[in-house]
Amino acid sequence: MPSKLIAAIVLCCAGSAFAQTAPERPRITGISHLAVYTSDPAATEHYYTDIIGAAKERDPENPQGVRYALSSTQFIEVLPLPPGAGINRLDHTAWNTADVEAMRRYLAAKGWKTPGGIMHGSDGSRWFEVQDPEGNRVQFVQPERDAPTPDAPHAIGNHIIHVGFLVRDRAKEDTFYRALLGFRPYWFGGMQDDKIDWVSQQVPDGHDWLEYMMTSGPSGSGIPPSLTQHQLGVMDHLSIGEASVFDAYKALASGNRLGGVHDSSPKIGKDGKGQFNLYDPDGIRLELMNFHATEKPCCSPFTAEDPAE
Repeated sequence: MPSKLIAAIVLCCAGSAFAQTAPERPRITGISHLAVYTSDPAATEHYYTDIIGAAKERDPENPQGVRYALSSTQFIEVLPLPPGAGINRLDHTAWNTADVEAMRRYLAAKGWKTPGGIMHGSDGSRWFEVQDPEGNRVQFVQPERDAPTPDAPHAIGNHIIHVGFLVRDRAKEDTFYRALLGFRPYWFGGMQDDKIDWVSQQVPDGHDWLEYMMTSGPSGSGIPPSLTQHQLGVMDHLSIGEASVFDAYKALASGNRLGGVHDSSPKIGKDGKGQFNLYDPDGIRLELMNFHATEKPCCSPFTAEDPAE
């Protein structure tokens, strides 16, 4: 057999073997949690347990933190305010995956900077952390198998349907969330029809979504100096799904659970869904939002199925 033909066969076989061994992206099924800072742990505990109705639990990731659980796989992680945080109260977002080690290997194979191994929680969960293109910290979590349902009978909702944070460069962020992770378009809109303020895209293997909260300025340059802590808290937020935000509001009002900072009443958002905003003691927004729109959305149609309870 000619030497050139042999070399061609060897290269072909080697390329085929590499394609077969290159890791595939494991499933990303939904939101795990949002991790935020507190400057007043007692006030924050009152907010998440007495107003939101979440169950206070120990934090298997960080012994200095606390979890406020809404379901067996979703929670808000609250951490002590670190020195030098300024107005920032967001630590990281986190997404549930079916195989966290496979996800780490997948990102590493794609050239993304990843840690050398995964972390293990005291509850049996596993996770690792990376940074997105604008430096936001992102965790991938494989929850504890058969995790117990939290004792939260008065939770105002049990499903975190989206999280959002400040984004400067949509295209740059899309190289990670869209191109690499496979997030899918869901909806976009703005306060004015000719300006995009919000870009929503769902996880590839579920219906929870990430919301880019668009702002101006060069990508990766940190928090704009013109932002206040309240304005940043509006952007860095989470949302709990509701069959009816208006009924949820009535439940909070009738149960004397409307202390602190919140909207005066529910309203219909630009996406046609009922919504009601509350704020934790450090200004992180928690948005109660209907699973389904009751009015036509502005700016763009929905391009994927809504999440469900």
